[in-house]
Amino acid sequence: MTSHAQQPEELVVLLDDAGRPIGSAPKSEVHTDATPRHLAFSCHLLDADGRMLVTRRALGKVAWPGVWTNSCCGHPAPGEPLEAAVQRRLQHELGTTAEGLELVLPEFSYRAVDASGIVEHELCPVFVGRIAGPLQPDPAEVAEWQWVEPERLLTAIRATPWAFSPWLVLQAEQLPALAGAS
Repeated sequence: MTSHAQQPEELVVLLDDAGRPIGSAPKSEVHTDATPRHLAFSCHLLDADGRMLVTRRALGKVAWPGVWTNSCCGHPAPGEPLEAAVQRRLQHELGTTAEGLELVLPEFSYRAVDASGIVEHELCPVFVGRIAGPLQPDPAEVAEWQWVEPERLLTAIRATPWAFSPWLVLQAEQLPALAGAS
């Protein structure tokens, strides 16, 4: 009897300063104290009442463990359409999918360093969509989660930005879903 084939290593798309793909590298080797610019995405899920889903990153995460952030983040594989990558990660991290995904911040980009020295350096298009099924978060990805009214989230981010991921803090002032909350 043969064993199951090993899953291929997850690759991320490396980018030049203009945001053009220049290659790929294993995800496990990219996030260091000298992380090269690469392609990622963020997704914010809304429920039927317009509340936003925030998640607390699992304590075992390499970067920003235990920090509150948006609904889901990830990296598209080389050649994978962004929307397909978002749906794949929603299923993996939260056990759900989204309807009506909309690309709201196509050029969002940031560089940040966490307390351990790990650098994020991403072109990170931002999507918003409506949750399409029940949540079943993977505990290896999500420690906790909460549905919150946009105005309460924006107030919390402004009052305690250090309690949230740097990408959520930067996105919050630009997100259409939060624009009316100020």
